Amino acid sequence: MTLLILTYLCVGAVVGVLAGLLGVGGGLVIVPMLVVCFTQQDIPQESLMHLAIGTSAASIVFTSVSSFRAHHKRGAVVWHAVFRIAPGILAGAVLGTFLASRMSTQGLKGFFAVFLCFVALQMLLDRKPRPARDLPGWWGMAAVGAAIGAVSSLAGIGGGIMSVPFLLWCNQPMHRAIGTSAAIGFPIALFTSLGNVFFGLHATGLPAYAVGYVYLPALACIVAASVLTAPLGAGLAHRLPVRALKRVFAVLLIVVGTRMLLSLV
Repeated sequence: MTLLILTYLCVGAVVGVLAGLLGVGGGLVIVPMLVVCFTQQDIPQESLMHLAIGTSAASIVFTSVSSFRAHHKRGAVVWHAVFRIAPGILAGAVLGTFLASRMSTQGLKGFFAVFLCFVALQMLLDRKPRPARDLPGWWGMAAVGAAIGAVSSLAGIGGGIMSVPFLLWCNQPMHRAIGTSAAIGFPIALFTSLGNVFFGLHATGLPAYAVGYVYLPALACIVAASVLTAPLGAGLAHRLPVRALKRVFAVLLIVVGTRMLLSLV
């Protein structure tokens, strides 16, 4: 048990840095690591992936707050974009969480693995937007928010892996895209985690100290470490070459996604 607690703390520390550095909630790291840890704990397969996704989303609620506060102090959050995208995120997160509760662990794992590889490819391509493109209006932002919310809740992520490229596509500077994405991650994670608690309340085979599809011991350890390291990541984002770091992160995603796909064969 001590080894698992140390593992959860290490995951949280890495997640906090990534949240501040790249504007992602860290679910792309948390979910596969929790799958490994839960497997070691002999948690039943039918609830394993749901528990990993629910716990990941709950941890991102706290990580995103620490991250966007650090970016807000540096003036790197475009708040009108956050407010416009939030209604769509609510609708998308509710739909995605409902669909996830109806899918099998194998189906969720397959979706997550393919999504990892897709995201990594987009990061490596790093396409440039047209100079005249800008953020869309209320309806356009709501539609984008619905798509981001649905996919994020299915994968247990904070949505930054989609919102950062979208904001860059709309010609927002890199640091503002990262800071705004961190703020967008909060409503995604909040609605997703509440949905996972609700839909998992009557699930069978869950371990002790699980509230719905949220495993409290893992959540406490990840949050404790990530809240401390998120400001460190935010500081690094304003000093390090983020584009090069994104490419390294993309390679890591491909490795993780490929391993998860192979585990399904």
